[in-house]
Amino acid sequence: MKIVVTGGGTGGHFFPIIAVAEEIKNISLEEKLVMPKIYYMSDEPYDAKALFEHNIKFIPITAGKRRHYSSILNFLDIFKTIFGVIIATFKMFIIFPDVVFGKGGYGSFPALFAARLLGIPVIIHDSDSIPGRVNLWAGKFAKKIALSYPEAVNYFDKNKTAVTGNPIRQEIRNPIKTGAFEFLQLDPDLPVIFVVGGSLGSVRINDMILEILPQLITKYQIIHQVGKANFDDCQKRAHTILEKNELKDRYRLFDFLNDTAMRMTAGASSLVVSRAGSAIFEFANWGLPAIIIPIPESISHDQKTNAYTYARGGGAIVIEEENLTSSVLLSEISRLMEKEALLAEMSQAAKAYSNPDAGRTIAKALIDVCLSHEQ
Repeated sequence: MKIVVTGGGTGGHFFPIIAVAEEIKNISLEEKLVMPKIYYMSDEPYDAKALFEHNIKFIPITAGKRRHYSSILNFLDIFKTIFGVIIATFKMFIIFPDVVFGKGGYGSFPALFAARLLGIPVIIHDSDSIPGRVNLWAGKFAKKIALSYPEAVNYFDKNKTAVTGNPIRQEIRNPIKTGAFEFLQLDPDLPVIFVVGGSLGSVRINDMILEILPQLITKYQIIHQVGKANFDDCQKRAHTILEKNELKDRYRLFDFLNDTAMRMTAGASSLVVSRAGSAIFEFANWGLPAIIIPIPESISHDQKTNAYTYARGGGAIVIEEENLTSSVLLSEISRLMEKEALLAEMSQAAKAYSNPDAGRTIAKALIDVCLSHEQ
């Protein structure tokens, strides 16, 4: 059995693919099947270490982006995409997998186009309440369609669509509470707020947190993941802000949290402040109340809708970026943190939104297609 997986651009596309790959391996072992060969076809590996650890071979192609704003790069990337389709078709023919799994994003288009051209079965998954352009197109010929949000069903053929939830990697699925404060070198008697701006960080969220940092650390401890590109700047600014503050040890700055640190942070935290990417489903799985600050629609068409869709379930509140000021953010953090009963309600609502079996459901569908294709 051979499976090509494809997606591109962000951790929101990449890490659910890893979660599905984990479940493919688990099911194959449980049912004593020949272990499928898995290939990841995209314009970049995103996380080469994760691919290596899960025995996934990277197949490089080119792929052009289509941006939500005017840019000469939109025109130039047309040629990159055309070249990518040609290369992807050639490489797909060489591999000729039993099924292709598309996670969406610009990086998946060449591989999905090649699969359609060669008549290879396709299964797609979309993590947004309003599906992306590539998946809307691929949904017209996909054999099966998996979705994270029920609202997205309206965009596809209901006869081949299922709401599975969002696949979450085994490595971060369960928070670690025991020893979390000791691991993170934090005070177990003081509440923790986790601030994260997505896999690449968020300059706007980072700026707001740094502005209110002196007020926050009077009551709370802060774990702040800023992204590798933002780390040096944030570190310098935080040092200036807290240099003479005797409570400065209550602020912990990270460029990136590995899987163990992420699980420990999830176990120690009472509240998360975040963007509205697919990390929402990790917060839901952890039962972690959230303040969601979506990327503006002029940059991302889906985050605002994702945020409000998730918040309707009760696990989060939303602050739109155009309304985001340091005083508003501080006020909302204080309001939630001072109401333990409300946080408990939000935690339960968040857990109700999660589906830890999402990756396994998709993996089973992929294996079923593989077996039927071989027969």
